[in-house]
Amino acid sequence: MDEKVGKTIVGGEAAGKRLDHWLISTFPYHSRNEWQKNIHSGLLLVNEKKVLPSYKLKNGDTVSYKPVKEEPSVDFNFEIIHEEEEFLIVNKPADLPCHPAGPYFKNTLWFGLRKKYGEIFIVNRLDRETSGITIAAKNASASAKFADLFSSEKGKISKEYIAIVHGYFPEHLEAEGFLCQDKNSEIRKKRKFVHEKVEDDGKYESCFTQFSLLSKAGDLSVVLAQPTTGRLHQIRATLCSLGFPVVGDKLYGVDDKLYLKFIEGTLDDEDLKRLVIGRQALHASKISFVSPFDGKPAEFACNPGGEMAELVKFSPGKF
Repeated sequence: MDEKVGKTIVGGEAAGKRLDHWLISTFPYHSRNEWQKNIHSGLLLVNEKKVLPSYKLKNGDTVSYKPVKEEPSVDFNFEIIHEEEEFLIVNKPADLPCHPAGPYFKNTLWFGLRKKYGEIFIVNRLDRETSGITIAAKNASASAKFADLFSSEKGKISKEYIAIVHGYFPEHLEAEGFLCQDKNSEIRKKRKFVHEKVEDDGKYESCFTQFSLLSKAGDLSVVLAQPTTGRLHQIRATLCSLGFPVVGDKLYGVDDKLYLKFIEGTLDDEDLKRLVIGRQALHASKISFVSPFDGKPAEFACNPGGEMAELVKFSPGKF
């Protein structure tokens, strides 16, 4: 949709499609359920009128989307570290969502890139507070080719992350097991890592991460994480379950009650001291793959910056 007025004119193959089906295929930053809620609430209109999600689009229809809440401020200092005809490699700062979700729409990496490049598809979505390498495809075909690379069954892409954790980490550690809901937490979305399935109910996802100690800084450790699988919150949840919570992480850090206070806006000075820094200390530092466009090996890397860099004094090229 047009970034200034939030409108788009329907044409071509969109004509005849259900409104909600067209929205999730064209603007996948919301789920079908989220788009349906926006339609019912009147945030999304067709020809400036409320319609049902089942409305059949016609050529020339004007679809407008008007998010109403003021968005939280973010850090828009992202860096384009490589550009090709089909894709971009971006160094995303902490405190910048990759994609529209919740209260964020314009204050996202996706929207910031669209202003310059037009159509953009974020390939590997990092958590808002995770910094580092993000791939942005410039068209749907390129996005599909990268999706194939990221398929865990094909193993055509490798990723490395740097994390700063509490505790004295061993030289090497392999974590093979499963991720599932942490039923001991008040926070429904929190996950935990287990070596074996120990419950009959619940959903389990297999995962595997290799960890190596890079350096120590007082009672903190700098750790290299190399995930073979790409599960939701995999590195953060695994480290927390192993007893090495990520510094600054409200959900998977020293106390997940800090996450609830963060959501409520009630973190106090003592809470901030426990967090150590204001962001989760996780950075996507390297990505390697065989290009799906020319068949050549490609590798991109960048060191952490900001609070994470200051905490352990990363030097250029150190890792």
